Amino acid sequence: MKLLAGWLLNALALLGVAYLVPDIHVSSLLIALVAAVVIGLANMLIKPILVIFTLPVTILTLGLFIFVINGMLFWGVGHFLQGFEVHTLKAGIIGAFAYSVISWVLSAIVIEKD
Repeated sequence: MKLLAGWLLNALALLGVAYLVPDIHVSSLLIALVAAVVIGLANMLIKPILVIFTLPVTILTLGLFIFVINGMLFWGVGHFLQGFEVHTLKAGIIGAFAYSVISWVLSAIVIEKD
C-alpha cells in the first residue's frame, strides 16, 4: 500500500513541478504516473552508473555535480516520454531539485512511519 501511495505522491509532485517551473509540462495525471515510474527506474538503474563514471568531477565539485546528473536524468526522461516535456537542462536541474523536495514533503506528511 505504501508503494502505491508513494507512486501517487510522486506523480502529484511531478504535477506540482510542472506548475512551478515554466519549462516543464505534464499533459495529464496518467502521463505524470508513467513519468514517475520512468524517473524512478532511471534513478535506480542509470544514476549509479553515471555517478561512478563522473566520480572525479563529483569529488572536485564537492558533490554538487550530483545535481547535474539528476537534472540530466530528469531532462532525458522528458525527451523520452511523450506528454512530459523538459525544455532545457537548466529546467531539468531545477525540476529535479523541486521534484525531490516536493516528493519528500508529501511523503513525510502522508505516509506513516513504522
